[in-house]
Amino acid sequence: MTGSPQGPAHTVIQLTDTHLSGGGQFVRESADTTGNLRLTLDHLEASGRSVDAIIVSGDLADAGELDAYRRLRSMIEPTAQRMGARLCYAMGNHDDRASFRIGLGVGRNGSTDLAAPYDRVDQVGDLRIVTLDSTVPGRHDGAVDEARLAWLHGVLREESPGGSLLVLHHPPVRSPVTTVDHLRLNRPEALTSAIRGSDIRMILCGHAHHTGASALAGIPVWIGPPVSYRTDALPPAGRHRAGVGFGFSRIDLFGESAVATAVDVVGVDDLYSEPEAVVLERLRALTSEGV
Repeated sequence: MTGSPQGPAHTVIQLTDTHLSGGGQFVRESADTTGNLRLTLDHLEASGRSVDAIIVSGDLADAGELDAYRRLRSMIEPTAQRMGARLCYAMGNHDDRASFRIGLGVGRNGSTDLAAPYDRVDQVGDLRIVTLDSTVPGRHDGAVDEARLAWLHGVLREESPGGSLLVLHHPPVRSPVTTVDHLRLNRPEALTSAIRGSDIRMILCGHAHHTGASALAGIPVWIGPPVSYRTDALPPAGRHRAGVGFGFSRIDLFGESAVATAVDVVGVDDLYSEPEAVVLERLRALTSEGV
């Protein structure tokens, strides 16, 4: 008999690529990114769960407008407070570093330069969340210079009891979508050297606008689904296509295991909806617990 399953030691929510516009206008004419974020936050709160952190992994704004960050903050902070979650923000290629810092109220993070890369360490209980700015102003691909890789290596030299999550916008792995693959993190082998043998449980990314999973230096890499709109990962021949569809990720840390789950946010009729306790009781008779 295995006994009753134990819940995760930590649960983290990842939102990515919210792409809010300054005035709340639709993005690319038809993507209601503000409405998508509102529905996503409603979905989170309906769970009734407390979570350790809500991570927003880049491209918070579509065009780096100050008002977009202020509106995002006004929407997401109340949800984080009600869920007991630490808020962790990362820069994306559509973001503006100065507007990001001012609009989100995250300050200079030890730098006197508002335009400096936004790197950060958050300790949430025994879990460490390390945010690395992979953006290069004026470009859409990503890069991290040697000085900041050395900083990362130094941070990771001392382990955290619950391990670490590394957050950066640009995936350090290949994409099956050729157009997206051009925009990935450059020189991922340099990042590999900085993190090899560390306590990182998972690397969380966005940017691709499609969900994906891989590994780097033996560490799981998770590319979360976007809140804004989705890239078609298997489009018609010769086409680059995106469409309606959005969601978020839940990251659960169970002992030695780290599990990433993509959650769609869609308005559909329930196929079934039953009390969880009733379902668990029924399942006990169908598993080793019932033996």
